[in-house]
Amino acid sequence: MAGTGVFAEIFDEEVYKYYSEGEWKKSSSGKSVGIINPTTRKTQYKVQACTQQEVNKVMETAKNAQKAWAKTPLWKRAELLHKAAAILKEHKAPIAECLVKEIAKPAKDAVSEVVRSGDFVSYCAEEGVRLLGQGTFLTSDSFPGNERSKYCLVSKIPLGVILAIPPFNYPVNLAVSKIAPALIAGNSLVLKPPTQGAVAALHMVHCFHLAGFPKGLISCVTGKGSEIGDFLTMHPGVNCISFTGGDTGIAISKKAGMIPLQMELGGKDACIVLEDADLDLVASNIIKGGFSYSGQRCTAVKVVLVMESVADTLVEKVNSKVAKLKVGPPEDDCDITPVVSESSANFIEGLVMDAKQKNATFCQEYKREGNLIWPLLLDNVRPDMRIAWEEPFGPVLPVIRINSVEEGIHHCNASNFGLQGCVFTRDINKAMLISDAMESGTIQINSAPARGPDHFPFQGLRDSGIGSQGITNSINMMTKIKSVVINLPTPSYSMG
Repeated sequence: MAGTGVFAEIFDEEVYKYYSEGEWKKSSSGKSVGIINPTTRKTQYKVQACTQQEVNKVMETAKNAQKAWAKTPLWKRAELLHKAAAILKEHKAPIAECLVKEIAKPAKDAVSEVVRSGDFVSYCAEEGVRLLGQGTFLTSDSFPGNERSKYCLVSKIPLGVILAIPPFNYPVNLAVSKIAPALIAGNSLVLKPPTQGAVAALHMVHCFHLAGFPKGLISCVTGKGSEIGDFLTMHPGVNCISFTGGDTGIAISKKAGMIPLQMELGGKDACIVLEDADLDLVASNIIKGGFSYSGQRCTAVKVVLVMESVADTLVEKVNSKVAKLKVGPPEDDCDITPVVSESSANFIEGLVMDAKQKNATFCQEYKREGNLIWPLLLDNVRPDMRIAWEEPFGPVLPVIRINSVEEGIHHCNASNFGLQGCVFTRDINKAMLISDAMESGTIQINSAPARGPDHFPFQGLRDSGIGSQGITNSINMMTKIKSVVINLPTPSYSMG
């Protein structure tokens, strides 16, 4: 059970503590932030409202701890990461419980997120040893006009203090996707979890604590974004920011200064369906891609662009599958569970009402109870409707009928977003041409968009982000290149 057993020390009566200097602490503010259960709409948990002074202390500690950690052998860093991964998996049940109650994630998916996170940490440890355990050796005579009198040794070194800010929808997995690369690369890390998902993240951090990482190397501060958000992202002690979330990331990027940024900021992932597509396959992927976790995924199918000649058949097949989706509380492993907050539900409803006013075809009756919105397919959506462009982050999916492939590609590329997309066709030549023409970070052929497997590159164009994720890319991004040049008194040639 959350906050008990090995996790008892992270909880104090009614409020979960924050993590600093290797200890679980109460904030000097004496204040807390409530976390609302999306299903009951009542306060489920409370976390500390940390102060700016406490953030300063965390940053100072992180800087000092990183200096020692950078001198820790790679094998030792990897050993501790493997240990943390094992502890994380061992305690998947209480962490999953938090995910169910904080973000209404279906129970089975909550467990899967924790297990996946453990697998990520282990894989990252191994990849880090391989990647960082080798450098590059250059000789000067490979460039015109030079003798072999200079040897250049190139290696990767840590950046320093990494600020990690994950989103509510994967508060454990998208936290470890920042923590593990940072640590294996020799950095220290400060985690600012989302409010919804903070308690799950605190339990995850305790698994790293139990693994025996040095004090101060990992910190986790909770609190109101209005009080410590900008203070964190603009803090002079931060050497890199890894952020996953919405358009807040754009504001961060404008304020952060000259430090590396890794950002994934959402998408309007388009699904282009050609006449020759396997429509049963398409329908299954639209359900999986558009409605899993109630559509609250950056890589969810957000708009279907289907050729007019097969649109009626596809819509019929999707509707028959929508009717079978189980709607209800996350504890019952329902397919459609409440969205994360009342404000999110209100935003989704605004998109639906706009589509209704502009005469979209409602394939189901719009139904909402509190934060629970029943799955809805909107047919005959036009470009003048908000739902055609905006990201609902909910179980509502628009279908736009197109008369040419070019029309579908144009709609995809006209979006402010460019995270992922997909194309369904039996013709691999068409698939490749369309994939090349779609301006998105990843294009899936004959499958719904997806983040993963986690060692695959993951990136977006335009407002969808900066840089690339995936285990290897994240490790590289959290390091910088350093060169040491040996100057010889006379040119030297092997066997010369």
